[in-house]
Amino acid sequence: MKTKSPIFAVLGHPNEGKSSVVSTLAEDDSVKISPTPGETRTCREHPVIIDGRIVIRFVDTPGFQNPRRTLEWIQGYTGPGNRMIPEFIRTHQKDENFTDECELFLPLAEGAGIIFVVDGARPFRKIDSIEMEILRKTGLPRMIVINAKEKGAAENIEIWKSEARKHFNIIRLFDAHKASFAQRIDLLESLKHIDPEWQPALVDTIDAFKADWHQRLEETASIIDQLLQTVIGYKAEKICRDEHAIETTRDQLSQTYQNRIAEFEKQAHRGIKKRFKHNIFSYELPPHSILKNDLFNKKTWQVLGLTLRQMAIAGAGIGAGVGSQVDLALGGITFGVFTAMGSILGAGSAAVGIRKIAGTKIKGIPLGGAKIEVGPVENDQLLYVLTDRSLVYFSHVINWAHSRRDTPEAGSFGDIDITPHLTANWGEANRRIIRHFFKTLRKGDSSLIKNASAEFRKMTISILKKISGFQTA
Repeated sequence: MKTKSPIFAVLGHPNEGKSSVVSTLAEDDSVKISPTPGETRTCREHPVIIDGRIVIRFVDTPGFQNPRRTLEWIQGYTGPGNRMIPEFIRTHQKDENFTDECELFLPLAEGAGIIFVVDGARPFRKIDSIEMEILRKTGLPRMIVINAKEKGAAENIEIWKSEARKHFNIIRLFDAHKASFAQRIDLLESLKHIDPEWQPALVDTIDAFKADWHQRLEETASIIDQLLQTVIGYKAEKICRDEHAIETTRDQLSQTYQNRIAEFEKQAHRGIKKRFKHNIFSYELPPHSILKNDLFNKKTWQVLGLTLRQMAIAGAGIGAGVGSQVDLALGGITFGVFTAMGSILGAGSAAVGIRKIAGTKIKGIPLGGAKIEVGPVENDQLLYVLTDRSLVYFSHVINWAHSRRDTPEAGSFGDIDITPHLTANWGEANRRIIRHFFKTLRKGDSSLIKNASAEFRKMTISILKKISGFQTA
């Protein structure tokens, strides 16, 4: 029998970061966040749904409107403790001076736990003590979250902690704009101790979060797997019957090949973004990111993928090129051999010493003419670059908090270094797995591909766990 999902009301003074905390904890970027104080005027519940069931609910609430007079009423209340909040609402529901208090007390009247959010960057004030005392008087399980929206003086944080100990069961420092999944889970783990009666439900909630995270990693690994399988098997082809248009058609087809590979990658990245619940946020890669460069940009190939020595060891034919195969017949005339692809496709690969990424084939066809083919990819370096770019993109997505509404700028991910997880820094065991995967894909044996794909996904999941900083079961 499943336990009832826990519910927490997120309360605090206006513009302290309540909505940001809700958005981050619920992974819900539809939460309205504004720098204008008092923007939230009504309670709004944000459930976290995993596998079709609600595992926890967070309620975004208005800020306190009239805390001093609210505390005065509570201190004068003499009725049963469990009726205090409902009685306050009944008494003041038509008084416009207590509109926000009546609204924010609604989830408390239903027994919600309390997450009180304060801005730790500012000094502690008398009004904060009043709001804390109001919440203490409710007798409900409660935690204070000191939201580090900006870097504040260390003495401010210590004063907040000292005052909070007088009123709350648990105190947590939390940056809603930078919190990782591990930090969100850590906060939920703290909530387990908020009240013994809540522990079974919260254990169930945390288990659901962890299982869901692992599922997302599995799906991300599958997306990367499918991207590589699609790219390695793709080729662009066209029939040309005009001997004078052969070279132009070949160049156009080379560009078509590049564009399709780039679109396959974009589709994969959109799939990764969707798995981590980024919906309304229009994610733009930060300018400093290698991902901002074109897939076939020289800089991309210099930074990502394997080194020349590693590629040589992998048997990728560095410096030897792929070699274009041309068997061209147009009206009985032979036109010779193409020796380069003549576009960014060739130039981009040359940046790392590879003459061509994919072979160009031109074959004679009945009734005169030529069938021109570009692809499939014959050099593994492109596949390594695509793998690396997917890992970098994954890192950016999981580290962009749902509460953020700004556009990524240079420095947004400055504290994130996934260099140790890129293919050039993999151990030999992992490189052996990916080489075997590529080799098996080219052979085309479906039974062998199934096993190689499973081994590749398992390895990728392990890498994704390391990047995310959270080791699931």
